[in-house]
Amino acid sequence: MPGFEVLYQAAALCLMFPDDDFRARLPLLREAAPQLREFADHAAVTAPRELAAHYLQVFESAQGHSLYLSRWRGFSPARFQELYSSHGLELTGEELPDFLPAVLEFTARTGNTVLLTEYRAGLERLRSGLADSGTPYASVVDAVYATLPPAETQASDPPGS
Repeated sequence: MPGFEVLYQAAALCLMFPDDDFRARLPLLREAAPQLREFADHAAVTAPRELAAHYLQVFESAQGHSLYLSRWRGFSPARFQELYSSHGLELTGEELPDFLPAVLEFTARTGNTVLLTEYRAGLERLRSGLADSGTPYASVVDAVYATLPPAETQASDPPGS
């Protein structure tokens, strides 16, 4: 999927906890990834504490929507790490390798969409759940999902799905 690298990187930023660095990048993010303007505009006018509290409610509460893709399929997070390593990349920080923002950064850097396409069904469930809950984060996942090839052009699900 050439041409979506900036969108993937910008979406990764939007799906991370909204800290001061995120707020400082909003104007650039808004211009670089027009597909994310709805979310960027919302984030720009929302008080930092309110945006942070909303993020925690949406993604980290007991009823939250998981950003960890292996939750949606039977693969181990180790599979993600193996794929990253095969491209000469190492995960830094505290997040697990199946964290959607990490997958989006990997995809942005390598152009390899295999993880996004393999987890298409999980992304669809995440997208649907976010839309049903009325959160602006739904527009971020919508933008990523829109870049994936139609489901009928994909091969059958890999073993273990």
